Parts: sequence; C-alpha cells; structure tokens
Amino acid sequence: MEAELKNKSDNEIQLKKSNDILRLKIKDEDGNDTGNWLEFNLEDIELPIRYQRIIEEDKKNRLDLKNKYAIIDKKQDHKGKKLLSSNEEARIKATIEFYKKEVEIYNMFLGENGVQKLLNGRQLSWTTLEEIDEIIEKAIVPKLEISAKNIKSKIMKKYGKEEKRDDVIE
Repeated sequence: MEAELKNKSDNEIQLKKSNDILRLKIKDEDGNDTGNWLEFNLEDIELPIRYQRIIEEDKKNRLDLKNKYAIIDKKQDHKGKKLLSSNEEARIKATIEFYKKEVEIYNMFLGENGVQKLLNGRQLSWTTLEEIDEIIEKAIVPKLEISAKNIKSKIMKKYGKEEKRDDVIE
C-alpha cells in the first residue's frame, strides 16, 4: 500500500486503498447475506505458498485416514450390545479426527474461522468439504494465478529486467 502524497498538514499521511484485496461475500443456501466474508490480499507473496501447503497437508490427512481405515479393517470386529460395532465406532472416531484436521488445514489458507464462515452453521462432511474445495478452486485460485503474474511484473518494473549475470552460479 502506498501513501498518498497529498498531505492535509505536515503531520498527516493518507494511505491509498489497495485494489488487490479479494473479498468474497458469503451467502446462505437461499442467497441471503450471512454477514460474513473471506478476504485475501492478492499481493501477499505468501498466499500461493499457503495454498500449496494446504494441498500438501490435505493429501497427507487423506492418506492418514485411509491408513487408519486399513488398520481398523484388519482388526477383529466385535458387535456388542451397542449400536455400533467396535470397528464402526473406530472408523467414525478416525473420521471425526480427520475433519478436525481438515478445518485446521483449510483455515491456514482461508483465515481464522474461514471454514466455519463457509459452513454457516452446517456440519463438516464429505459434501461440504467438496464444496469448500470447489470454492477455493473456482473463486480464489484463478485470482492467485493472476496475482502471481502481477507481482512478478511489478517487481520487474521496479527493479528492472532480468539480466544474465556472470557472478551468479546457475
């Protein structure tokens, strides 16, 4: 953000509004405004890295769940007087743990309580996880790609074109 050079007095600086803020208003299933939004600074150089990190962490979390299911499936199942068998209960507990981890992963990118804002009171499930993935892929990632190009061009404009230097080892 750059400072506006027009000063009202010698002791004031007016900051410019950034045009590189992506603000996504969240509406409920009926199209009503929830009062929540997600906000991304598209000039944040770490944003693409955070996005890459959630992809990596999500893959690890899904693999971990798959491995837990495989271990559970190899155990002897005991059906008692309860509604669920021991293996069914273990699978549900593993899935609950998976969901908690997914919320942490996505909030690293979406911001504090980002997942909760998108859920808008709904429960996290496979369906809502897919919905969050779709929102990120369709509404945010294309802006990240454009932003990365813009950041590079601004850096190149400010600091000059890439020059081949003899003192740099390739």
